[in-house]
Amino acid sequence: MDTVRIAELLTPFLHAPPGPPAFLTDAQLEQVSAYLNLLLRWNARINLTAVRDAESMVTRHFGESFFAARQLLKKEEAGGRKPEAGERAIDLGSGAGFPGLPLKIFAPGLALTLIESSQKKAAFLKEAVRILALTGVDVFAGRGEDFPGTAALVTLRAVERYEHALETAARMVAPGGRLALLIGSPQAARTPRMLRTFSWQAPIAAPESSARVLLVGTNPPG
Repeated sequence: MDTVRIAELLTPFLHAPPGPPAFLTDAQLEQVSAYLNLLLRWNARINLTAVRDAESMVTRHFGESFFAARQLLKKEEAGGRKPEAGERAIDLGSGAGFPGLPLKIFAPGLALTLIESSQKKAAFLKEAVRILALTGVDVFAGRGEDFPGTAALVTLRAVERYEHALETAARMVAPGGRLALLIGSPQAARTPRMLRTFSWQAPIAAPESSARVLLVGTNPPG
């Protein structure tokens, strides 16, 4: 898919009123295109995502991930956006790399760890990091329970055993850090009751979806 069409499909997800819309550079759009092509090839051999159509992949996976990036990583910089210097992020249950890799594309300065227990999916993530020439990205091919680190930002999207994954993700959030969940509205409604120690913002509806939201909670400072 050419980058002009990708940019058109992503436009609704990169505009977050009341602020101005965010834009991806030509280089970032080329990265998205290369990532999409790689995902399509690998998905024909191993089940990375049930979504098979390229345009649907852009809107369902890339769009939602860039929407989260727009909300979470707002510091502007020439040629893109990036978080505060030294900020680290963990994407738990990364699967095909969402939202972690789009966050990295959106904010190149982000130090990112992708956690994925499936060896085949972890192999895909390593290949994606190589193809996209990303630096500052580690792939942990194992269970989240076995990962010892923490980060200022932890993301979670489309995982099995949500309650267990939520507990694991919360442990990884550094004091004063954020837990960002891309989940359905019913899960968002009950999550604050499941994790009462965090301070929760109101859910933000994802564009072009009737049920998907971004829910962000902050871990109390140590």
